Amino acid sequence: MLLKPQHQFNTINKMIKRLLVSLIVVLAISNMQSQSTDIARVEYMHIPFSNSQNTVSRFRGLVQVPIPLDKELDKIFVVGFEYQNINIDINDETPPTFNTRDVGTLHRIDGFLGYTWKLNENWRLGVKAGARISSNLQDGLMGDDWIYTGSVYLINDMKDATSVNKPYRWIFGLDYSTTPGRNYPLPLINYYREFHPNWTYTLGVPKTNVRHYLNNNHKDALQAFVTLDNFFANIQNNVVVDGNTAENISMTIILGGLGYEHFFTKHLLYYAYATHSISNDFRLRNNERDDIYTINSENTFYFRSGVKFKF
Repeated sequence: MLLKPQHQFNTINKMIKRLLVSLIVVLAISNMQSQSTDIARVEYMHIPFSNSQNTVSRFRGLVQVPIPLDKELDKIFVVGFEYQNINIDINDETPPTFNTRDVGTLHRIDGFLGYTWKLNENWRLGVKAGARISSNLQDGLMGDDWIYTGSVYLINDMKDATSVNKPYRWIFGLDYSTTPGRNYPLPLINYYREFHPNWTYTLGVPKTNVRHYLNNNHKDALQAFVTLDNFFANIQNNVVVDGNTAENISMTIILGGLGYEHFFTKHLLYYAYATHSISNDFRLRNNERDDIYTINSENTFYFRSGVKFKF
């Protein structure tokens, strides 16, 4: 059966969009984990979906412990742990075979080891390997709950250099994840620049922003940004919708908004973000990333706040 031209166009457009979203998601995962400078973070996120009775909230805690090994080469071994508890409250009408309690609470548990060292005065190399449990954990642990990650990255850090008038930092990397449908490495690039005593910008994924410090001691800052947030979890007992089997649940949301930061010290700060989504993709899928059922796709408000201690 031949497809009509309009249907062909819609199919091609959907494939391109799916490929771009997949690329952004993996780059986001790489950037958030491999390049995070947070030593500790506690955070809460809430999404009240527009024109819907559904909500998503997430509690997140992260600890990274840097262990210096060699002063001369600035070798550092890093041990990290992160836990996310995602609460999904679905009150909209759903197919009778979709028991929303099966995905009411999702868990993500990450453990990882990293090693980084200086190549010379300005360049640093780092590697990281980790294991993740991402599941609704209805019946204990299963094989599909496990995801393995690995990354390598190169950093040109001139952020604190006195030899440059406008400090900057480049990050280049590759990330690999066994998340279903993404079993291939993808590149990462991120650029940070201070272009004025009270102004900075960052270009990259998952976040591009412009930050303005409200005072010369840099105690308070506002920022405008575009960023990405997402989660993925295995559904242990699967969900059947219209004869199709959904094996996981995922959300990818691209956001634009404003943020406020208050620095208690140079490294300890409180932050709050109020945003609205540009693209929202909240679905049940199979392990080939085929859409089985759309939970929410309309753009919506998004709120996130937390406290973190960073390098």
